[in-house]
Amino acid sequence: MIAAALGLLVALQVPAAQDTSTLRPVASVARAVRAETPPVLDGRDDDPVWKAAPVIGGFLVVRPKEGADPHFRTEGRVAYDEHNLYVFIRAFDPHPDSIVRLLSRRDNQTDSDQLIVMIDGFHDRRTGYEFAVNPVGVKADYAIYQDGNEDGAWDAVWDVSTQVDSLGWTAEYRIPLSQLKYSAGSGTGTFGFALWRSIERFTEASSWPLIRQSKVGFVSQFGDLTGLDSLASPHRAEITPYVVVKNETRQEADGSYSHPTDITAGGDVKYGLSSNLTLNATINPDFGQVEADPSVLNLSAFETFFPERRPFFVEGKGVFDWGINCSAVNCNGENMFYSRRIGRAPQLSDHYGDASSPTATTILGAAKITGRLPGGLALGVLDAVTQRETGVSGATIEPTTNYALVRLSQEAKGGEGAFGAMVSAVNRSLDQWTDTLLRQSAYTAAADFRHRLFKDHYEISGSFDLSRVAGTPEAILLAQQDPVHLYQRPDGVLRVDSTATTMSGDAEEIRFGKVSGDRTHFETSYSRRSPGFEVNDMGFLLQADQQSWSNWFMLKWRKPTSLYQSVQWNFNWWQWWSTAGLPTERAFNTNVHAQFNNRWWLHLGGTLGQLGSTFCDRCARGGPAIRQDLYASPWMFIEGDGRQRLVPFIGFNGFIGDGGRSHNFNVNPELDFKISSRFNTSISASYNKNVSDAQWFNNYTDSLDNLHYTFAHLDQQTLSFTFRLDYTFSRTASLQIYAQPYVSKGTYSNIRELDQPRADAYDDRYKVYGDTAITNNPGGFNFKQFNSNVVFRWEYRRGSTLFLVWNQGRSDFTTIEGDKNFGGNYHDLFQLHPMNTFLIKASYWINW
Repeated sequence: MIAAALGLLVALQVPAAQDTSTLRPVASVARAVRAETPPVLDGRDDDPVWKAAPVIGGFLVVRPKEGADPHFRTEGRVAYDEHNLYVFIRAFDPHPDSIVRLLSRRDNQTDSDQLIVMIDGFHDRRTGYEFAVNPVGVKADYAIYQDGNEDGAWDAVWDVSTQVDSLGWTAEYRIPLSQLKYSAGSGTGTFGFALWRSIERFTEASSWPLIRQSKVGFVSQFGDLTGLDSLASPHRAEITPYVVVKNETRQEADGSYSHPTDITAGGDVKYGLSSNLTLNATINPDFGQVEADPSVLNLSAFETFFPERRPFFVEGKGVFDWGINCSAVNCNGENMFYSRRIGRAPQLSDHYGDASSPTATTILGAAKITGRLPGGLALGVLDAVTQRETGVSGATIEPTTNYALVRLSQEAKGGEGAFGAMVSAVNRSLDQWTDTLLRQSAYTAAADFRHRLFKDHYEISGSFDLSRVAGTPEAILLAQQDPVHLYQRPDGVLRVDSTATTMSGDAEEIRFGKVSGDRTHFETSYSRRSPGFEVNDMGFLLQADQQSWSNWFMLKWRKPTSLYQSVQWNFNWWQWWSTAGLPTERAFNTNVHAQFNNRWWLHLGGTLGQLGSTFCDRCARGGPAIRQDLYASPWMFIEGDGRQRLVPFIGFNGFIGDGGRSHNFNVNPELDFKISSRFNTSISASYNKNVSDAQWFNNYTDSLDNLHYTFAHLDQQTLSFTFRLDYTFSRTASLQIYAQPYVSKGTYSNIRELDQPRADAYDDRYKVYGDTAITNNPGGFNFKQFNSNVVFRWEYRRGSTLFLVWNQGRSDFTTIEGDKNFGGNYHDLFQLHPMNTFLIKASYWINW
């Protein structure tokens, strides 16, 4: 939440601001007092402990004008006892009727006034927690990692009471020490601590102490909370058993449908091994309440990345994060750990499955230990086991698999640096159906470091990764020929080894950048992945055999003027090669992001790519590299004032390449309706017109065992809609509705094969493909899909939740576009047989 408020968006990179050297110093030490009698949680400051607690004041503006005096005064006080930390905040406001107070479900960020308590229990300047509340008592909480990244899936059990009165509004917190991680011991303890206030009608945020946008991160800018004498290790044991009653539509092998009802049970366990180490475990988890993935028709050689949504794996994900090929310029989700591998769709469904086969692998259990040792060593350990899934006639479509991961990170020089390591292991129990298709084992080991230089203005970081996979010769041959590796390319330097039973590789990255300061920021980075580098059993990797050099430079004007609130201008340059030196991409990009005084945003940019001589070594899916032509890709996005009841958005993306033969246009309009303080809805659309003159079609082997790499002219259209509705009955009960109908259709024509793939002239690269059985009837596709979720959530008692869920899916794919317009295709979509899931999930939180 704070990271979002500071504008630390992936698209905008690291923000800069005005020169802060003239800002007056602010006291950054606060003191907590022991509460002999716990305060009554009523939002009032008439308890004796609040009379004794010192006032925390001197808030300064974070945005829009860093370091200025806020519109209204804010004061805080802190107390504690052996079980809880108590915080009282008074937000003065001479116009209480103007306080923005929107009702929403828990953890849903709205354009509402807000107060946030931030705690760094380890006092390591890198990790912490946020506890947020708005004037009507809607709560949100976040775990913070790496000094500025937030984990919104983290949910603690805590209480807060708010009150709006003639002086403004108040928030009175009771945060159990059992929900925090800290180093217990005798003597006086110190937490990192900060308070944050948002006044929505002024788009103003202020904090104590001042959290400067001109500096990287925000946990490192917290003040100190002292006076926490002799904090003991609290009892932290929580068990949340749950029962699920599920009725779902299943398609049987004969094409008929059944509607069986199943009753399952499972549970989550959270146990404090000590004040600074926590065990989280789940047994037979069910994530039926999680929103479905958006529909995608992927015609590329690479796997589609979907973000993790399952609470057990989202919570604490920052501990295990290890990005690959991720810089300020390009970041595609590649990572040493991709938790969606655990419980994935069975990998061999296409070989041995049918319509009645499972669509997800059952997770028998998973556990993780996270925390930080007294010497500054951050620790994360995860292990999960998934069960064997079967298809037709009992054939294995996913074997029993164990996933294990250990992540360590040691802080150095008071948080200015760190070095760490990660190891992972995937082991499968293979059988006669799987041993020639899947790898038996996959291991990785990696080391990383980071170090701040010159008073934290600059940072250098890097990593070194190793991988090894093993299996039968048939399985390793498949790995070598996978689009990630493509050892079989006829014009490449790599050679397929059909007898190999292992494949190993390595990856290296180094980054250097200016991360704080006045007007400018920059980063330059180099990364390399060897041809045999493979982490997709546990992680996510799009391509091995690649090296890249990326550069980013940013100018920032954050001080408001008569025209704008802030402006950021980015300049990017990147180029890629194979490890043998074949250039595959060389591009320049610039983009501008401006917020005007009416609070509207304009995002504008464009890319010129394939500058000079570059070649695509993946386009022919194992064939020779193909020369590429210059392309241009402009885009624009306009975003309305989020404070209004009606907020419009519209985005445009364009592409032209292949000498004008290929082009793409995409438009994405959206309207957000804030009908009342408890009722929000949005509807968006996406239309894409894609003409690709060199779309890979197929690779064919003729009677003489010669391979022909064919390409086609593709004319494709895609139209989808996304509808969301949130209705909040109370702070503990809400209804969410999500629905997305999607249609993508296209027709292939002009089938050609490669002739002189590296020729300068576009037409010389291809020739007519001679098989008229294919060229006379190239076909196309028509893909229709509908996904929806309806979720009613009720926290019927503290920490215990009831979910009522209805999921529906409809899907169809044909190899011809058809002659119907989008209206006809959508009509046909809703005539398809629905696959419904009705689910009741009740959990009960027990702690002691």
